[in-house]
Amino acid sequence: MSLRALVLSLGFGLAIVVGVGPGGAQTVPQADVAAQAVNAERVVRLSDTLKMGAIMDVMRQEGIEYGKTLETDLFPGRGGDSWGDIVAGVYDAARMRLEFDAALNRELAGAASQLTDIEAFFGSEQGQRILTLEVEARRALLDQAVEDAAKVGWEDLEAEGKARADQLRRFAQVNDLIESNVMGALNANLAFYRGLSTAGGLVADMTEEDMLRDVWDQEPSVRQETEDWLFPFLSLAYQPLLDADLDAYIAFSETPAGQRMNAALFVAFDSLFTRISFDLGAAAAIQMQGDDI
Repeated sequence: MSLRALVLSLGFGLAIVVGVGPGGAQTVPQADVAAQAVNAERVVRLSDTLKMGAIMDVMRQEGIEYGKTLETDLFPGRGGDSWGDIVAGVYDAARMRLEFDAALNRELAGAASQLTDIEAFFGSEQGQRILTLEVEARRALLDQAVEDAAKVGWEDLEAEGKARADQLRRFAQVNDLIESNVMGALNANLAFYRGLSTAGGLVADMTEEDMLRDVWDQEPSVRQETEDWLFPFLSLAYQPLLDADLDAYIAFSETPAGQRMNAALFVAFDSLFTRISFDLGAAAAIQMQGDDI
C-alpha cells in the first residue's frame, strides 16, 4: 500500500444497527436514533470544515498513481484501460468520503462536548489557515520535484538545529504520527495480501501466519519510509505558519478533544484503507492471472 495514501489523513450514510440476541430482534430506542442522527450531521459539517472533500480528491490522484506502480511491479504492460478503470473505482472519492464519515461518526459517538471544541478550533480563522496549508502541501507533493525539494528543506532544518525542527518533532509525537501511520501501513499491506489470496497467484500458498510474518518483516522499512515522507511534508505545510500558530496547534492536539479527534481519524482511515487495499489486492490477483476483469 502506498504510504503517501496513508499519511493524512470523508457525504454520509448513517446505519441504524439492529441487534439480534437471545431475546430476538431489538429496536434502537428513538432517543438514541435521534442522538445518532444529530452526531452524524455534526460529523458531516466537521468533515466539511476539515476540507476532507479536497483531501479525498488528492488521495484519489495518489491512488491512481499507485495503481500504475502496481501494474509496473506485478503485471507490466498488461493492465490496459480496464485496470485504470478498476483503480479509479476503488479510489472513488465519493465512496471514500461516505466510508470515512461513517467510521468517523462511530468513533466520535458520545463526544458531543469534545466535538464543540474540535469545531471551534478548526473552524476558526487560524484553524482554517492551517488546514488550507495542509491540503496545498499534500497536493504539491504529487510533483516529485516538489517532494525532493521538501526533503532537502527538512534536512536543512535538522542540520541547522532550527527550533522549527523540534516543533515539528513535538507535533508528530503529540499526534502519534509515526506509530499510527506505521501500523496503518502494515494493516493495509496485510489487507492487500488477503486480497491477493482470494484469487491465488503470488500468495496462493501463504497461510495467514505467513502473511503476518511477512508484513511484520516490513516494519523497519515502513517506519523509515514514514519518517522520510512525514517530516518533509510537515515542514513544507507549516513553513508559512508563525511559531505561535504551530504552538497553538500542538496545544490543541494535547487536549482531550484533540486526542479524541486524532484517534478517531486514524481508526477511520485504517478502516478505509483496509478496504481499499483488499480490493486492490483482489483485483491485481485476477489481473495477474490474465482473466478479464
